[in-house]
This record gives sequence, C-alpha cells and structure tokens, in this order.
Amino acid sequence: MQSAHHIDPIRSIRPKRKITGMSAILLPFRDDGSADWDGFAAHVRRTSAAGLIPAVNMDTGYVNLIDADTRRRALDLTRQALGPRPFVAGAFVDDQPGAVFDRDAYARQIEEIREVDAIPVIFPCWGLKDLAEGKIADAYAGIGRLTDRFIAFELGEMFAPFGRIYSLATYRRLMQIPQCIGAKHSSLSRQEEWQRLALRDQVRADFMVLTGNDLAIDMVIYGSDYLLGLSTFAPDLFARRDAQWQHGEVGFYEINDLLQYLGFLAFRPPVPAYRHSAAQFLKLRGWIGCDRTHARSPQRPQSDLEILRPIAAKIAELLQ
Repeated sequence: MQSAHHIDPIRSIRPKRKITGMSAILLPFRDDGSADWDGFAAHVRRTSAAGLIPAVNMDTGYVNLIDADTRRRALDLTRQALGPRPFVAGAFVDDQPGAVFDRDAYARQIEEIREVDAIPVIFPCWGLKDLAEGKIADAYAGIGRLTDRFIAFELGEMFAPFGRIYSLATYRRLMQIPQCIGAKHSSLSRQEEWQRLALRDQVRADFMVLTGNDLAIDMVIYGSDYLLGLSTFAPDLFARRDAQWQHGEVGFYEINDLLQYLGFLAFRPPVPAYRHSAAQFLKLRGWIGCDRTHARSPQRPQSDLEILRPIAAKIAELLQ
C-alpha cells in the first residue's frame, strides 16, 4: 500500500473500474436575463439519462450568485424532472469575509435538500474557510448530525475566493465521519489528489474522492470518481468514455483527449468564465436557445465559438 506522501502514479492505475460520474448542471439564461427553467430541466433529464448523477446548485449553477428562491426552484424542478432518480445539490451559506461558521444556516440549507430526497454537497463559505485547521473536521462532524449522508467539498481559490484546500490530516478526519460519503476535490493539482486517493485506500475504501480537476479528467483511471463542471458540456460523451474504461476499450483515450482539450479551453483564466463557455457550447449543440450567463459572471469572447464549433462536431461524430 502506498504512503499518501510517496505516490507511484503508474502503480495506481486501476483498469476496468466502474466510475461514478456526477455532473454539475449549468443554469442557462434567456435573452431577457431570466433563468431558462425549461432548458435547465431538459439538461437535468439528459444528464441522468446518460447515466451521470446531476449536481444542481453548484458553482456551474451560479450557486453563490443566485438568490434563495432560485436555489429552491432548482431543487424542486430537478426532483420533478427526475422522479425517483438520484441527484446531489449544493448546500450554500451566503456569508461575507470575516463571518463566523454558522451551522444553523447550513442546517436550513440541508433541510431543503433533504425535503427533495437529494444528497447535500457542503459548499464552502467564508465562515468555514476561516476556521482554524483543527476545527474544520469538527464543523463537518456537526453537519453529520444533521443528515445521514453528505459530500464534503474542497474548493480552490481560483474558482471562488471563499474556497479552501484542507491538510491531509484534516482530510483523514473527514473520512472518519460516517455520514461523509465522499469529498469533491478542486485544487487542480494531480499530486494533492493522488495523496488523497492513497490516504483513502489506507483509511476508508468506500469513501469517494470526487475529482473536480477539469484540467486532469483522467484522474478517474487512478481511482477517483468525479463531480465536474466540464461534464455539463457533454454528459453523453463522458458516459461513453466511462463505459469504455470499465470495459477495457482503447477508445477511452481518444474521447478523453477530446474532452480534455475542451477542458483546457473552457477552464483557462478567468476560470469562472467556463460557465459562459458551457452556455456557448450547449447552444452550439442545440440543447439551449441562448448563451447568456448570470449578469455577474465573467464572459468569454465570441471568437471562442470558432474553436468550440469543430469540437462539437467531433463529439457528434464520436457518438454515432
């Protein structure tokens, strides 16, 4: 068994493993700036039909930019769209720099998510970010007393200023919380994720390391599962890729290369503008009618369409 501090990536590859894929759903907008709820519900259904687990009210869904009523509507429409099928949802506390950790605010968010029978993803906030390292796992343990299952979330500051990546000691303590079934890891660092996989193998084999590394989506071959924003561009092709890995098919690599090319383009700085790239791409695929984003989200240039268009064409070819 490898040490969490001494990783041999080659020895870590796990052929033919079944991959669990969760896909952060884009909240599309209309020309008038209102949310496109029909397009949202259709994308939720499309993602689930492909075999991925929809994740709503995540960064891809502008969770820190939309209001409480919009977050609640996203929950209700997702449950209506999916029937009994599973989904996860961000539990987001809208606080400010210098705020103290507010467990009661998380309790209210978690209760809304539990009401629609979804699994909460504990979205970072300023109060959680500013806790002393030794207090972080205690805060998550308190959250565990609010629900039977939840997913923790490490978020790099390149995605949001209130994000935080934890120490390995804290990560070990998270794995020891029975209600914590996994953690999304969005540092964009292979090394840090490999360390978490090795630690998972030592401490708790059923704990899901959910890669959020849109610049290294092949982390799944080393034992990660995923909760990605990139997969909202092409849940159908991600599902095809995952099945090919499980069946030992070499086509996995061609699909992964194309999706990673798309990821490098979409997740370039400023990283939060990937949501506009997603809207542009979904419109090119004919899945939404407008590539507008939330008014407070950064934009990509229209010239990106000339790069995205042949990628969309290649995806269509690979799915034939």
